[in-house]
Amino acid sequence: MRIGVIALALVVLIVLLNSLYIVKEPEQVIITQFGRPIGDPVTTPGLKLKVPIVQKANRFDKRFLEWDGDPNQLPTKDKRFVWVDMYARWRITDPLLYFQRLRDERGAQTRLDDILDGETRNAIANHNLLEVVRNTNRTPEQSELETRDETGLDQIQIGREKIRTVILNNAKPRTLDLGIEILDVQFKRINYVEEVRQKVYERMVAERMRIADRFRSEGEGEASRIRGEKERELKRIQSEAYRKAREVRGNADAEATDIYAAAYNRSTGTQNFYEFLKTMEIYRTTLDSETSLILSTEGEFYRFIKQSGR
Repeated sequence: MRIGVIALALVVLIVLLNSLYIVKEPEQVIITQFGRPIGDPVTTPGLKLKVPIVQKANRFDKRFLEWDGDPNQLPTKDKRFVWVDMYARWRITDPLLYFQRLRDERGAQTRLDDILDGETRNAIANHNLLEVVRNTNRTPEQSELETRDETGLDQIQIGREKIRTVILNNAKPRTLDLGIEILDVQFKRINYVEEVRQKVYERMVAERMRIADRFRSEGEGEASRIRGEKERELKRIQSEAYRKAREVRGNADAEATDIYAAAYNRSTGTQNFYEFLKTMEIYRTTLDSETSLILSTEGEFYRFIKQSGR
């Protein structure tokens, strides 16, 4: 008797627990009976009731969900291949339709792969590589302006951001009958394939080398100009210094001449003293211990010697 009561209580407890379920804040629930949905979606949180055993609560997330695509090698309009890696954000807007069409998140991810990969491929194929990799018409530096054709700085009309918008706008209508909404699509990464990347690197190296050669040539020209100006300035300074030296020497000679002239024109005593000094200077510069001097009694030099001996 007691065992039967315990067994009955366990059955009642199991049935009761199976008839109650909790809806959490970020969840929404579809109740199915024998695999078929019944009633409206349960979107409010709290403790809910269902028929035990025959009914099942299928839970779906109300939050934003992530779609992370696989990198794909895609051709552009100008026949260039690039690796494109994208991601998106989406949410469940109609859980009943979502359950009927996709069943679960795995089915939704598979369907999004088809939609977003297809729209991305179409958008990339409809635009040139320049439009795909660039976003704005930035103002290049002067060195880049001079090599515009080689560095790819042509003006773009669309750009990466508008291509992203095209993908989003084309993909949204295709999810209306799936009970989901694509909120945002972004490029995670765009990269050249290996063959194109090597050519781009080679072109960049060649361009940098060409610019370096141009700068080096301009530097050599500037160095030559500076050296020429230095030589001209040096010659000007030397010429000016020589002119001033000659001018100073000429002034000194003129002043010495004036002094000599003034000395000869002074009184007899002063003149004799000056003549005496000049005689001593002549002796010092012309006579030594090994010099023999023959003088005429008629010469001025003899007269000076004779007078100095008095």
